[in-house]
Parts: sequence; structure tokens; C-alpha cells
Amino acid sequence: VQLVESGGGLVQAGASLRLSCTASGDAPDINTMGWYRQAPGKQRELVAKISSDGITSIGSAVRGRFTISRDTSNNTVYLHMNSLKPEDTAVYYCLLGLTYYSLDYWGKGTLVTVSS
Repeated sequence: VQLVESGGGLVQAGASLRLSCTASGDAPDINTMGWYRQAPGKQRELVAKISSDGITSIGSAVRGRFTISRDTSNNTVYLHMNSLKPEDTAVYYCLLGLTYYSLDYWGKGTLVTVSS
């Protein structure tokens, strides 16, 4: 399974950004996809994830500002980021889990930088 992310970049605080991640290869139809992020000097943390039947989990740091959606027909997940803050600056990693709680495959990451 390969995960390819896109959509990162440099934005100003308050802006919006959308990240995309598409899974290819031998990805199972039933899976969970989502995003973790890691800022310099910090641990990787859950941003949001969504199962193939629409169950979602949103990290507390972004709840109310970020949403997640997916297109199951082409195994693509989207992270809609609104009201971005400088503390959202991090490398965002796409993940695919074979179960809701597993972290089986990772993308290479895409950098999001939010300037103040």
C-alpha cells in the first residue's frame, strides 16, 4: 500500500488549507484513513481519522476547526483545516489502518507552516 499526500504549504494564521491523501496498491476496501502530525520537538499526535463506514475521531487540539472526509471510491481522504494557527505548524502524515485502532501504513508527510 502506498499513500501519497498533497496540499501542504505556507499560509498565514486564520487561513484555510486542504490536505489530500490517496491510497494505492493493495489497499483493502475496509480500512481507516486519517492524519497524524508532528511538530519539531513534539510527539506525533492524532489529528483526525475516518473509517470506511464514516466513523470519525478528531484530535482535541483541532476539534471545531478541522474536519475530515473521504471518497471511498478511490481511497482518498481529505483534511479540511480552517482557522489555522501557528501551533498547527507540523509535518502532517497520512495513515491507513487495517482496523480502526491500528496504524499500518504511513505516507511520507507534507509540511504545513502557519505564519503569525
